[in-house]
Amino acid sequence: MIHFDQLCVSETLVTCLKTRGITEPTPVQEQAIPPLRAGRDVIAQAQTGTGKTLAFLLPILEKIKPQGAAAQALVIAPTRELAIQIARVAEPLGAELGIGTIVIYGGADIERQKEKLRRHPQLIIGTPGRLLDHVRRGTLTLGSVNKIVLDEADEMLKMGFIEDVETLLRHTAQDYQLALFSATMPERIVRLTKSFMTNPAHIRIEGETTTLENIEQIVLSVSEGTKLDRLCASINEEAPYLAMVFCATKERTRSLMMELAQRGYLVDALSGDLTQTQRTFVLRQFREAKLQILCATDIAARGLDIEGVTHVYNYDLPPTVTDYIHRIGRTGRAGAQGKAITLVAAHQHEKLRKMEAALKERLRRDTVKKKMRPTRAAVEGQNQTERRGKPKRTISKKTKPKQRGKKSGKTVTNIGRRSRKH
Repeated sequence: MIHFDQLCVSETLVTCLKTRGITEPTPVQEQAIPPLRAGRDVIAQAQTGTGKTLAFLLPILEKIKPQGAAAQALVIAPTRELAIQIARVAEPLGAELGIGTIVIYGGADIERQKEKLRRHPQLIIGTPGRLLDHVRRGTLTLGSVNKIVLDEADEMLKMGFIEDVETLLRHTAQDYQLALFSATMPERIVRLTKSFMTNPAHIRIEGETTTLENIEQIVLSVSEGTKLDRLCASINEEAPYLAMVFCATKERTRSLMMELAQRGYLVDALSGDLTQTQRTFVLRQFREAKLQILCATDIAARGLDIEGVTHVYNYDLPPTVTDYIHRIGRTGRAGAQGKAITLVAAHQHEKLRKMEAALKERLRRDTVKKKMRPTRAAVEGQNQTERRGKPKRTISKKTKPKQRGKKSGKTVTNIGRRSRKH
């Protein structure tokens, strides 16, 4: 088994990685670090969860001159969540080498970002729109930037950022080195590589195997009328430590969050219409396990690396197999085991079969109909019926919903035990 020092990663960074429990490179790191250290452009096709953040950060950080008073490296990400996640990895590594790092994204206070830019950080991480805004204001100069990474390039294309990215590239140094990481390679991305890259090294990692091997994938057949009850029954049965539930739209995400909250679960929602302050608060609550369930749109499927996510639920089928992989990639990370449960109605089985064909894998069907515990609404309805004249009877301890939580008024219904895995 190869180690980071065999890839000529500096002793300082190797030691820093070891303190975080990282000792062996993943396939994408093993293949991408040598050409990037050699100064070559790189095109890496790899899914989320394959370790690509370190694949580009390690060689870039070692090439930055800490004494330099200008930006030298730029990492462009499609979403603020991914930009923040990259910065969370880069900052402690850069600090060991004396490198200043800043993360720039929309929705945050632009004046505070200007103040941080005046401190001349050497590594800039950000989203295309806000980066371009600073360039046009004259608060960010990219003329000295000669190391550039485009992360999740296909997602930037999907979100309409490619023109902004091309504009940013034209503001950088002429002798730049460019690394492009993407799960897929649409024609528009291929054209970009031909226009802005010189003799790139091509790397392709079969991310489906890398991403999914630690994840047990299950299909639950449901009807629309029973979907919510089936989801709750599964949550009660599985007792996840942290669970993410993906929905198709932000309206559906919020509606499901309200339904689950009414049933007593510790839950919140993450979607594109939240302010950055709200998103940061929700994610912190989830990371600290003050929430057990996070309902989310696909905006949360990329870039979030939250320790302790044991279960992912596809409440709505994802639009593409790539989106499915990114969703369930929120669990089963860093060698941990995870479980992905997809709820499928009868009319969606044809779409499911197409997704399985693309995955080259048949997902396991849960054919055993598990006995559902009564929901809070069902128990209250039963009690109302009893009060209308039927003899009262006590709900047995086996069927009465369990409640946990502090005396703050929050209750958790039917969650069962939770224990952090180390």
